Amino acid sequence: MNHSLRWLAGAFALTLGVAQAQTQPTTYSMTTPPLAPIKAKQLTSPFGTRTDNYYWLNERENPEVISYLNAENAYFDKQMAPAKELEDKLFNEIKGRIKEQDESVPYRDNGYYYYTRYEAGSEYPIYCRKKGDMKAPEEILLNANELGKDKSYFQIGGYEVSDNNLVMAYGADTVSRRLYTLRFKDLKTGKLYPEKIVNTSGNAVWATDNKTLFYAKKDPTTLLPYQVYRHTLGTDPKQDVLVYEEKDNTFNLGVGRTKSKKYIFIGMGSTMSSELRYIDASNPTAAPKVFLARERDHLYDVDHLGDKFYIRSNAGAPNYRLLETPVSNTAKTAWKEIIPHRKDVFLENMELFKNFLVLGERKEGLLGLRVRPWKGEEHYLNFGEPTYSASISVNPEFDTPVLRYSYTSLTTPNSTYDYNMNTRQKTLLKEQAVLGGFNKEDYVTERVYATAKDGTKIPISIVYKKGFKKDGNAPVLQYAYGSYGIISNATFSAARLSLLNRGFAYALCHIRGGQEMGRQWYEDGKLLKKKNTFTDFIDCSEFLIQQKFTSPAKLFAQGGSAGGLLMGAVVNMSPQLYKGVLAGVPFVDVVTTMLDESIPLTTGEYDEWGNPNKKEYYDYMLSYSPYDNVKKQPYPNMLVTTGLHDSQVQYFEPAKWVAKLRTMKTDNNLLLLHTDMAAGHGGASGRFKSIRDVARQQAFMLMLLGIKS
Repeated sequence: MNHSLRWLAGAFALTLGVAQAQTQPTTYSMTTPPLAPIKAKQLTSPFGTRTDNYYWLNERENPEVISYLNAENAYFDKQMAPAKELEDKLFNEIKGRIKEQDESVPYRDNGYYYYTRYEAGSEYPIYCRKKGDMKAPEEILLNANELGKDKSYFQIGGYEVSDNNLVMAYGADTVSRRLYTLRFKDLKTGKLYPEKIVNTSGNAVWATDNKTLFYAKKDPTTLLPYQVYRHTLGTDPKQDVLVYEEKDNTFNLGVGRTKSKKYIFIGMGSTMSSELRYIDASNPTAAPKVFLARERDHLYDVDHLGDKFYIRSNAGAPNYRLLETPVSNTAKTAWKEIIPHRKDVFLENMELFKNFLVLGERKEGLLGLRVRPWKGEEHYLNFGEPTYSASISVNPEFDTPVLRYSYTSLTTPNSTYDYNMNTRQKTLLKEQAVLGGFNKEDYVTERVYATAKDGTKIPISIVYKKGFKKDGNAPVLQYAYGSYGIISNATFSAARLSLLNRGFAYALCHIRGGQEMGRQWYEDGKLLKKKNTFTDFIDCSEFLIQQKFTSPAKLFAQGGSAGGLLMGAVVNMSPQLYKGVLAGVPFVDVVTTMLDESIPLTTGEYDEWGNPNKKEYYDYMLSYSPYDNVKKQPYPNMLVTTGLHDSQVQYFEPAKWVAKLRTMKTDNNLLLLHTDMAAGHGGASGRFKSIRDVARQQAFMLMLLGIKS
């Protein structure tokens, strides 16, 4: 299981249980800020009562709510009108860097080469394969442009081809709620099987008989995947067999298959614990076996090679260690250590080959790739930049000396390499094309460290164009996330060039709450240490100002989702540091959400934020929850974005926050709310629609700086 995922997914999918009043919409003016009506509601908890004046905004079907959101959008359009020409220019500029007719690097799996490609002008990818070699005729597996035609949103969740290469299973979402419908396509005839399986997590796993599949079912209200079913191809889904049901709603689940294709895995995971059950793929009707029963504070994941399972485990090893055990005995007593725990190295992942073990190891915030032959001398790959992002890519084959990996940095476009682990020869297969005269040598990266109030050194990855002067007069966009142990890697962005070319520097802050510096970095930014995340960001801001990268008149801050919570906390604590703030799909009403146990995923978040039914957590959470701590003070210029169909942070959290800010802030700075009425947590689907979102954000910042071109 991938524990870097935000387990909050779906926790905000429910409305909060208020009856939907059929009131007449309020009439708003486009020229003045919309003021949502105050409808005070008392929220009672074991440790006090709070008044929420905008609780009613969670009534998604209430015409008055829709009217308010539309009014905010109209006000946004009116205020941004002076920058509309610039926004269009930025959109065309960013779009112009994209090679519209493009394709991915093919990878070989079970006799076929798989790749995706884009046609000029198309929003979505086309999924293809060729048999034997790349000179063979192309087979189009899925054309997402045809499937998503005339839909305001479309997303392929995943796809999997049967072992005999004849049938494809795939999931599609047309709402942006991450509820995928599974379909099955005969790759010989091109026809779809009649059955449709709704409300799934989007992927299915094949057994070796080419007719049995396993998939995870989601609760359509909470969006929590909680059941695994077995389906027989060509049969009515109503006949599907329930294989496993997770009763503990603090756990998420999913299905997968080992690289060897020998075993099907059912994985369950929470923030602090995981469990794996497995089935022999050649005996799909067998009952799942427990690999190791869940234990508090024990996370592990597993892969298979030959007669052994390989386990990455944090039992007694906060930064993880690697072990092996015979297939015949998965008990802990049989586990044998291969790679020990190290205090300064975080074991992030692994890839198994017939003759090699490859490890992704993070040290001082940077991921190194360690190649360890089962017999022979080990070595590390050298990347040669001060800050970068490297990762193990798609490697479906066992019996090969070639490692496929990805590489990028703040100045290097996304690149795909093949690396011969015997000869140590790198081969660049593709570097992302960036049109419009881009030259990576025109840009500079730095790795600097801000000192937090408690003395901790916080890494910052910075990029700017040559000629940038550190005299305090340049604009800087400062970004961070800082939750769930998610690592913010230094990656390339073609869209970011539009800011760099206009004199900006971009500063990526690796604050506590992520896992860049190891597991303890995460532990020091959660629960009763969560405020470290916020103060780290503020300390980074002060460092950038002190070092003359920028000034408060030209510093912008950005974060989304839990990073939006970060933005909300920061503007309450130190609003004077920023010219503007961009908060995307922000999780800002922490206390109300975490107190609502009718939302099953809420309890799964206790390990991240704390249980507010315990006074120490309630008091601590209440002390930083952005919505609860809005006060009468000046705030920076702010752009807040959300999606009506967001499955992770419901639209009403940012809507309530903005409504409250409008009545409390004492300045004349811009406060804008933009709701995408057709999208969810990830924003618009399609590669060009999403560019429009970025162009809006950049135009907002440039407008505030008086930059008109």
